[in-house]
Amino acid sequence: MAEETGLFVYGIVPSDVEPTPDAPGVGDPPGEVTAVRHGDLAALVSEVPLEGPLGRPADLTAYQELLDGTVAVAPVLPVRFGTVVTGTDAVVDLLDAHQDRFADALDEFEGRIQYTVHARFDEQTLIAGILADNPAAADLADQVKGQPEATSREQRIRLGEMISQAVELAREAENRHVLDLLSPLAVAAAPRPPSNEMDAANAAFLVERDREDEFVGAVEEYAEQRQELIRTRLLGPLAPYDFVSAHQLAG
Repeated sequence: MAEETGLFVYGIVPSDVEPTPDAPGVGDPPGEVTAVRHGDLAALVSEVPLEGPLGRPADLTAYQELLDGTVAVAPVLPVRFGTVVTGTDAVVDLLDAHQDRFADALDEFEGRIQYTVHARFDEQTLIAGILADNPAAADLADQVKGQPEATSREQRIRLGEMISQAVELAREAENRHVLDLLSPLAVAAAPRPPSNEMDAANAAFLVERDREDEFVGAVEEYAEQRQELIRTRLLGPLAPYDFVSAHQLAG
C-alpha cells in the first residue's frame, strides 16, 4: 500500500518566485521544494509523508534556511512551522481564499527584513556588580560563604531572591535601552520573552534594506560599548517571523 503524502507549506511569496533547485526541504529524505501558483501568489511547498514525524532539528533548520534564503530576493510570509495540507488543491484553495490579504501583506514586507538582537549578561560580572551596589546582598553573601547549605538555607534563599530581583530589573532596563536605541532605525520592533535567566535583551526588528548597514552598525557599536558586561548576538537577515500576524495568514 502506497504511503499517503501531503504538502508541507513553508511560506507565501509572489508568483514569479522560483525555488532554488538544490534547496533541501523537510523530512528524511528531504522533499523537493516546489511552488504552487495561483494568480499573483505562490506557496513554497514540499511533499512529506502524512504519517512521518516532523520537528527534528534538521527540519526546523531546512524550514528557516529556505525562508531566510527567499527573503534575500523577494518578500515572503512565513507559514507556521509544521503546517501540512492534503495536496495541491488545498494550497490553491488557501491562496484563493486569502488572495487580497496575502497580496497586501507581501506589499507591506517588500524591501524589509528581520534582524533579531539577543544580548546576554556575563553572570559573574553582573552578580559582582549587584553585590557591589547592594550592601544587604553583599552582607548575606559573606554570611553564607563557606557555610553548609543546611545551616545557611534561609540566608541563601533571601540572597537568591535579592539577586533574582536585581537581574530582572537589569534586564528590563537593558531591554528598554536596546529598543530605544534601535527602534528609530527600524520600521517596527517586537520584544521577545527571555530565553535564559541571564538574558539582557531579546527583540526583533523589521528593517528597510536601505537602512540595513546603518542598523547593523548601531548594533555593533552597542555590542562594543557593553562588551564587558554583555555578549551580543545579531541574527539576520531573516524572514519576518515576528511580524507576520495571524490575521495576515488566516481568515
